[in-house]
Amino acid sequence: MLLAVRGMMEASLEVIRLSAIYESEAVETFSQPEFLNMVAEVRGSTLPSPEQVMARLLRIEYALGRTREVPLGPRTIDLDLLFYRDEKRTTQFLTLPHPRLHLRRFVLEPLAELCPDLVHPTVRQTIGELLVQSADASAVKRWTKQA
Repeated sequence: MLLAVRGMMEASLEVIRLSAIYESEAVETFSQPEFLNMVAEVRGSTLPSPEQVMARLLRIEYALGRTREVPLGPRTIDLDLLFYRDEKRTTQFLTLPHPRLHLRRFVLEPLAELCPDLVHPTVRQTIGELLVQSADASAVKRWTKQA
């Protein structure tokens, strides 16, 4: 995960805050090892277009060994663009806000740590409200390094 953050900084994305790391069970897929998740906030005034940000994230994934052989399968890294300011858009390359973030506890937990009062521009509820109301009962807990 820290290599991904480093990759973002090297790609001229100014990372200003990071959530804790969360461990979560795989959802919407077959049985596989637990995932580690976190949210990074990057500075808004210096960002390139959303498509350029997503292209940079995909290059970081590739550099870290990400392959896309099995849909929803195990992966070395998965970087998503959740929000871009309050923009709403749907293209072949990108959907903003991320279309399932409000349904997934493994996204909402770290996102609520950083910005619980952020209003989702499509569903018009805060991240904190979405987390409290989430129907996703999957296990998500702060990750602690195993001894």
